[in-house]
Amino acid sequence: MHLLNIHQLTSAQIDEIFELTGRLRLSKPEPLLQGKTMILFFPETSLRTRVSFEKGIRDLGGAYITFPPETLDKKELPGDVIRYLENWGDGIIARHPELCKLEALAAHASVPVINAMTAHNHPCEILADLYALRTLRDNYRELTYTFVGPAGNIARTWMEAAQVLNLVFHHVCSPGNEMGSINQRNYTFHTSLESILQESDVILTDSLPGEFLTAEYISQYQITLERMMQARPGALLNPCPPFYHNEEVSEEVIASPYFAGFGFKHSLLYVQQAILLYCLSH
Repeated sequence: MHLLNIHQLTSAQIDEIFELTGRLRLSKPEPLLQGKTMILFFPETSLRTRVSFEKGIRDLGGAYITFPPETLDKKELPGDVIRYLENWGDGIIARHPELCKLEALAAHASVPVINAMTAHNHPCEILADLYALRTLRDNYRELTYTFVGPAGNIARTWMEAAQVLNLVFHHVCSPGNEMGSINQRNYTFHTSLESILQESDVILTDSLPGEFLTAEYISQYQITLERMMQARPGALLNPCPPFYHNEEVSEEVIASPYFAGFGFKHSLLYVQQAILLYCLSH
């Protein structure tokens, strides 16, 4: 089984991955990947996703070979590349700007292909965030999620998760940054942040592209302590790393109890282990 986007999963499959994650978190590492070799494609700049995948594979007794993602940009067809690689690799984990490159690999692969981030989406990251929220809030599917920022890979993946899990999902940004229809099932677009904060339980952000780093945009949409205080009681702020102080989030709000915290990503390793084991067994 491949994991290229959250849309391909059912709600029940996500529950199965989360149950497996819980078992991995609470038990000593077992050699569940003994004799398995994963082939990874990661840039040198990748930190959290790469470290947690490499450590996660090693902790389960597996081996990995890592290449830079540009290796996949050669003239050779992806279908030919994957047919050779699967002679020696039991799975592919790739971070590459183009989702279509991963789709082309998966179309010809007899081993799992797992998306470790593209410019279009980031399924492992958002599944890990949802699992972390599940450990903090039993009713995580009943909460209201609000993403503040332009439509990028993180925003799109949260929208996919909302559709699969039937979450209430709001998107707030300047006009022209809608993702599809302004009002559709599990997705509502707003241009006013203050109007939706009081309905929000989880505030989500992503780092801002350069064209959004203007005084006008930041004054309207930066998540500050004052704005978090307008959200529902117990609200959490979950900025997707890397986040930048005093750009999409203020310095003071990161120092506040609203910030989900750096430990929020602790389960990323276990979720990615669970995804890998689940894909290998299905």
